[in-house]
Amino acid sequence: MNRLLGHDAPVAALMEAAQSGRLHHAWLLAGPRGVGKAMFAHMIAERLLSDAAGRSVSALVEAGSHPDLCVLERVVDPRNGERARNISIEQVRGLQRLFSTTGSLSSRRIVIIDAIDDLERNAANALLKNLEEPPADSLFLLISHAPGRLLPTIRSRCRMLRFQPLGDDVMAAILRDALPEADEAERAALIKVGEGAPGRALAFAGLGIAELDAAIDRLIRDGDASNGERSKLARSLASKSAQARYEAFLERVPTRIASHARGLTGTPLVDALQRWEAARMLAGSAVHQSLDPQATVFALSGMLAALAPEAGSGKG
Repeated sequence: MNRLLGHDAPVAALMEAAQSGRLHHAWLLAGPRGVGKAMFAHMIAERLLSDAAGRSVSALVEAGSHPDLCVLERVVDPRNGERARNISIEQVRGLQRLFSTTGSLSSRRIVIIDAIDDLERNAANALLKNLEEPPADSLFLLISHAPGRLLPTIRSRCRMLRFQPLGDDVMAAILRDALPEADEAERAALIKVGEGAPGRALAFAGLGIAELDAAIDRLIRDGDASNGERSKLARSLASKSAQARYEAFLERVPTRIASHARGLTGTPLVDALQRWEAARMLAGSAVHQSLDPQATVFALSGMLAALAPEAGSGKG
């Protein structure tokens, strides 16, 4: 289990419970998105299923074909490659196929839900029945990025493992291993945007994130009275070949506005929070609603420029 760096405490807690024979049937893996919760869940599942079977089952787990392991996540639409908004009640009900018979390779059955935050309301209620009356030798590993939003009845039936953001040294080690061809400057930029979450950092790999953040910072610092910077940025992110960088920009803008707002007070803080909300709503709907990328980037860039101290004519 040495592939998972920086999370010794949750690994030790769950393995100690397993080895003591007091393994609770449901664990809530809580922490920031991209910090390593899903990797932890799959590694724990592989370890416990191997122990139960008396042999390694890593190949089956990695291939997603272990008959005693079920992973629930939002379904991908093959027509457009987009994920569904929620995990459906039909998916949760499908767990009964796993529990209707004894285990195939051992008595142990494991369910990973990535993420439980994505369950529609009826699906959450259906899952609750399994948590209230867990099948024999079952284990639920429930990944959550925002545990405070879950049904209290679900939280109360789980043991919680908290995953903290990783330090820069651990992030650097992970990125050196994952991106051996990247130079130190790129890795440094990815560590900054990752904010302690390796998955988040890797999502920005190869997208020139340092250059993108620099453009965002210039708009916040200097404004854009002539609209020249906004127009240039909008054009650069409008083509189909720039789709990945465009989506990175959509994610970075609300984050950067929120970061900027932390240093403000009074009216500037109120204005920044209003622009953060507007940016969050626009960025969050842009891809799903197929909004024009050039117009969207221009509008979001205007919100950034309006944060500049002398933004008079740069407001948007």
